[in-house]
Amino acid sequence: MVESLLSLFRRRRSWCERKKRSGRINVNNSFKIFKNGLLTGLFLQLAIGPVFFFIINLALQRTIWDGLIAVLAVTLVDYFYITLSIVGIGKLLEKKKTKNVFGIISSLVLIIFGAVIIKGMVNSGLSATADINSINLLSSFLSVFIFAISNPMTIAWFTGIFTAKAVEYNYKKRGLYLFGFSFGLSTLIFMGTSVILFSLLKETVPIILVQILNLIVGFVLVGYGIISIIKILKQKN
Repeated sequence: MVESLLSLFRRRRSWCERKKRSGRINVNNSFKIFKNGLLTGLFLQLAIGPVFFFIINLALQRTIWDGLIAVLAVTLVDYFYITLSIVGIGKLLEKKKTKNVFGIISSLVLIIFGAVIIKGMVNSGLSATADINSINLLSSFLSVFIFAISNPMTIAWFTGIFTAKAVEYNYKKRGLYLFGFSFGLSTLIFMGTSVILFSLLKETVPIILVQILNLIVGFVLVGYGIISIIKILKQKN
């Protein structure tokens, strides 16, 4: 009787120890996946594109709060597309015809947004006394949200990254969701930090220079859109 109780106690203790070790392993693996996603995202953020310039332009033209609400908008769009890419919808955009159609649509959106910026600057003109601290949080959020979500090709980009990581590290679905969460968090960190830094520098930059930068951003967006359309049309031929 005593021996059977001791045997049962030993088995119970052995089971508890295995569970503890398993728990430590799971925590360590989760941390590694989280760190990998965050570092990968931060590294890729260095390849700044039109959305970055658009958000920084908002922060310079308006207020730091407009810039931060814009960062929130693009982060939500990123998480939306990350979720779609993980569940597999990104595979639909791997078809060349679909890819070209959405590529042209997103390029046209870039051109339209850039043209609106240029038109606004031409109509108002350059002035050393212009008010660049007007706040419009709803407008800032919606403009960046529409600007970012109008490029569905982001799904295909995320799909490529997550597929590569799933193969490289043997991530399962749960691991991919954790990787995607930390990957999306890099947008909030990188963009948010950039907005804060540029907003602080704005106080030392002449207003007319901020307006010139605004005009440059408009031309960059238009140029980026035109070049993208030309590349797509060349691929068709």
